[in-house]
Amino acid sequence: MAQKKTLRQRMRAGEVLTALRGSLTTTKEELADIWSTGEFDYIWIDSQHTPFSEEQLVAYCRAAEELDIDVQLRIPHTRQAHMVGRYLDLGPSAVLIPEVMEPETVDDAIAYAYYGPIGRRSWGGANRRGLRGITQGVDRLAYAAWWNDYAILAIQVESVEAVTNIRQLAKPGVSVVTFGPNDLSFSLEDHPDYPLRTVDDCVRNVAAQLAGTGISLAMGTGTSPEERDKYLEMGFTLFQGDAPS
Repeated sequence: MAQKKTLRQRMRAGEVLTALRGSLTTTKEELADIWSTGEFDYIWIDSQHTPFSEEQLVAYCRAAEELDIDVQLRIPHTRQAHMVGRYLDLGPSAVLIPEVMEPETVDDAIAYAYYGPIGRRSWGGANRRGLRGITQGVDRLAYAAWWNDYAILAIQVESVEAVTNIRQLAKPGVSVVTFGPNDLSFSLEDHPDYPLRTVDDCVRNVAAQLAGTGISLAMGTGTSPEERDKYLEMGFTLFQGDAPS
C-alpha cells in the first residue's frame, strides 16, 4: 500500500489545499465533524491576534493528531522567531512567522524550527508531533531526520520591504510564503512612491521572483470563490476557510 503523503509533500507537489481557520475551543468531536465534510486539509491557528494558552494548544494539537490532522500556528510576534522550537514542542507541525522583513528573522526561525544538521533546535518535549504515547526508546537521530522533512516553516509578507527582498527572505528551509493583504495595504499607503501600487501587483511580483523555487504561496485571509480563482491564476495553492455554520 502506498504511504500517505505528508502535508509538506502535498504542498511541494502543488496540491491546492485549504486550511481550517480553527479555534482552540473546538472539541475533538466538533473537529471530527468538521473534518468529515472533506473541505479542509490542515488547521490554521492564530496566536498573534487571538488569546491562547500553551495548555490549550497542547490539548488541541493532541486531539488533532489523534484525528491525523496537522496544525499550523501563527506565532504571537515576529520577534519571537527564535522561540519557534518552543511552540513546536507543544504539538504543531507547522509555524508561521508574521510580518517578516529582515533576513535575520528568517535565520532565527530556520535555526530553531529544525534539528541538526539543518538547525539548532533543542531536543526535548513529550508533546511534539509524532511522539505522543512514546515514553521511551525514541531514536533521536531518526526522529530528527523525520521531523526535518515533515515540518513546515512559513513566513508572512506584509510590507513593501518584504516584497522587495523576498529572494533574501525565502531561504532554504522556508516552505511557504503567506500574504497578509491588510497590513500590506497599510505598508503601500505608507510608501506612496513604491512602484507596485496594489496588493495584486505585489503578489504577482513575488510569485515571479519565487517561480521555480518550490515554495508554496498562501493567502493569509479568507477568500471568496471569485478571489480564489484569481489567486489560483497567480500561482497560489494554499487558502483558508471557516468551518461550516
